[in-house]
Amino acid sequence: MTTTTQNDPDRLRRSVNRQRLLGTAQRLIAVHSPTGAAGAACDCLAQILTEDGFKVERVAAGHPAAPAVVVRFASGKPGRTLQFNGHLDTVHLPFVPPRIVGDRLTGSGASDMKGGTAAAVEALRVLRDTGALSCGSILLTAHDMHEAPWGFGQQLDRMIQDGIVGDAVLLPEPLSDRLPIAGRGAATWKVTIRRDGPPVHEVMRPSDQPNVIAAGAELVQRLGQLSQRLSQPVDPVAGAASVFIGQIHSGEIYNQYPQECWLEGTRRWLPGTKRQDVEAEFRELLTELEWATNTAITAEFRFIRDAFALDPKDEFVEVFQQAYTATSGQPLPLGPKPFVDDGNSFYALAGVPAITHGPRAGGQHTVNEWADIDDLVRIAELYARIALAYCRTNAEVVA
Repeated sequence: MTTTTQNDPDRLRRSVNRQRLLGTAQRLIAVHSPTGAAGAACDCLAQILTEDGFKVERVAAGHPAAPAVVVRFASGKPGRTLQFNGHLDTVHLPFVPPRIVGDRLTGSGASDMKGGTAAAVEALRVLRDTGALSCGSILLTAHDMHEAPWGFGQQLDRMIQDGIVGDAVLLPEPLSDRLPIAGRGAATWKVTIRRDGPPVHEVMRPSDQPNVIAAGAELVQRLGQLSQRLSQPVDPVAGAASVFIGQIHSGEIYNQYPQECWLEGTRRWLPGTKRQDVEAEFRELLTELEWATNTAITAEFRFIRDAFALDPKDEFVEVFQQAYTATSGQPLPLGPKPFVDDGNSFYALAGVPAITHGPRAGGQHTVNEWADIDDLVRIAELYARIALAYCRTNAEVVA
């Protein structure tokens, strides 16, 4: 079957409306949406899509304060479903309104990831306006509760568990220099070491009371030994598993015998490792330390996302690379995903291939976010091209 895109391969590129895309991004950025309170941003996107003529569903997915946005655009013919997924929440930093500065769009969420989400919306419009999607369907989703430690992906997890998931997923997070095929899982931990009795002056300390700072130092040493064990094996793409200590605190002044000491950090693991085993190993280490130091130890172990792997031979990877080459001249190199994102959840919970690829951007998790406007336009065209190729039936050939 021949399509209009075969006869006019540049039609998709010409159909991307730069100003419409920018207007969508600016409207989304203009709504302050810290994690857990992104309801107004979800409402804004729902209003934009409704104005565009799309039928919008609102799905609470365990978070009624900010029901997720769901749009299903079907061609009317059988085929695969490609999902565009984005989060509308931003980290808890001072709000920065949208601005256009030269060739960049700036403001809270410009790079992470309202700019990319706007580009995905524009790709959906292009597919609708051109009538080029001859089979299959697009599922567009946007949600809250992404950014840790305020959220841990629980709203998206519920959506996936409820079957709101495509056959493959594109995520416009700001990663554009590689096609990520592996990434480590991640959790945060906080360990509190306590002794009985109140804080006292150092010269008045009871002789039979344990030293919580010494116990904390012992924990640092034992976690260092764990880190050495985790350094092997090294995944050729994702690297090595790790345990990291970012904070250690105790006492109120220099000559106080403190009552507690607490440490906080991260634990990362490789694909193929069960996250339950990771937590069990960590807690076993703490149980042994508690016995050895005669202290009371409690721990918070907060799971963020599981490890991620993508088969480089998967058809979705091939389709992505063909479309990327058509827009950029050459395929992307394969590489690791340096962070955890919603693609990890799609892999772990649904077993569907998910590719993280967004605009050239920077300033994530700072007050200086930016996204390259030309690259937002590129993402819109790329996503539309991938959809045409991926959603086809086996009997149909799409350029």
